[in-house]
Amino acid sequence: MPDMIKKLEISQTELEVIAGALETQAKILRMQASAGGSGAMARLNEVKRVLASISSQREVIRRKRSNQNGIWGLLRSMGQAT
Repeated sequence: MPDMIKKLEISQTELEVIAGALETQAKILRMQASAGGSGAMARLNEVKRVLASISSQREVIRRKRSNQNGIWGLLRSMGQAT
């Protein structure tokens, strides 16, 4: 049964905290997998998949911010300067 996709609203700071925690978890799972831990490799693959998803979402957020700072940001700043 496929996972249901739900939208969450979280701040950029919260997203960074989640990513940091998952990176730490991935390090732990790598050590467990190298020591022969059963199931650690499967769990590591899941964590890597989630990290990749978060990374791609962070890129979308960054692109949206850079687009906002383009010509419209310039026009806004010109309007505020006058």
